[in-house]
Amino acid sequence: MLKFISAITTRALFLLVSLISVWRVTYVKQDLYYWLLTILFLPLVVEMIITLKSRKGQDYKWFSPAILLFLISIIPSIWILELDHQQVNVNATVTLCKKLDSWENLREMITLNKTQGNLTYQSYLNNLNQALSAVCSNEWILTLHQIMLLLLIVGKWVLPLGGGVTRDELSQLLLIFVGTAADILEFTSETLSDVKENSPQLVYIVLSVWTWSMLQFPLHVAVVNSKPANEGEQEAGEASLCSKYRTDIWSIAEALFIQDGPFLVVRLTVMIYFNVFHQMLVFFSVKNFLVILLNLYRFVVICQDSRSRASRGSAVPCV
Repeated sequence: MLKFISAITTRALFLLVSLISVWRVTYVKQDLYYWLLTILFLPLVVEMIITLKSRKGQDYKWFSPAILLFLISIIPSIWILELDHQQVNVNATVTLCKKLDSWENLREMITLNKTQGNLTYQSYLNNLNQALSAVCSNEWILTLHQIMLLLLIVGKWVLPLGGGVTRDELSQLLLIFVGTAADILEFTSETLSDVKENSPQLVYIVLSVWTWSMLQFPLHVAVVNSKPANEGEQEAGEASLCSKYRTDIWSIAEALFIQDGPFLVVRLTVMIYFNVFHQMLVFFSVKNFLVILLNLYRFVVICQDSRSRASRGSAVPCV
């Protein structure tokens, strides 16, 4: 029963946040046709029904369809909001809005008009709509980024464990998610603010790299390991180095091709081609470069270990 509640609650939160993002797109674009983005919610609903019926709400070991479908349902809305905000900046349109940069502004946003006495349900919704609509566009986008990343972490924590996944592996995966989410949020917020006024075309590249990096969240190969049924066989050398270092190799591949590698290329492009230079951009570029070097060093260590074990006949080399 607890698994059912956890599975339904997590997916309900996914749908709620996606619905809020679609509402924001509809409000910004002033076009009701954007409500058609809710069609992207259908695969998540179908996945929930199938998972509850066939797997009793239990997630999969290596892959989380619910997280992938959540990303599919919300990423198009964030793309539309980012591109619209970039277009507004290009046209230099100035509008009065509220920023969420102080407790006072936050209280003003969440405090509805209490001077009118007893509010009806309709007036309550109207006041809530006005309060949400008054928030600045860039604040909305940043908030959606933050809520999405936090929900990915909490959602994976709440989702029922997949078969063969231990709590220790789940805790490691969540810690990796926290670090990954922080890097991705910094990349999108800082890099987009650097390139929006310099090159609208580069905004598409940044958003594409951001979308590509989000694919790390549905995959769990970086932590979840497959243990042989007879551990004595592995100690005797019948397991391959590919199996032994599966998680290390996947972590290296993620850093090189999904996150730090693409992030470094984009940041170097911003600095060299567009002449944008500031301390935080340099710091995170150096950080990406160091992560790539350390992962390459780790890969060399694994290859050397593979050769030494193969020469002693203690393991099947990873080919």
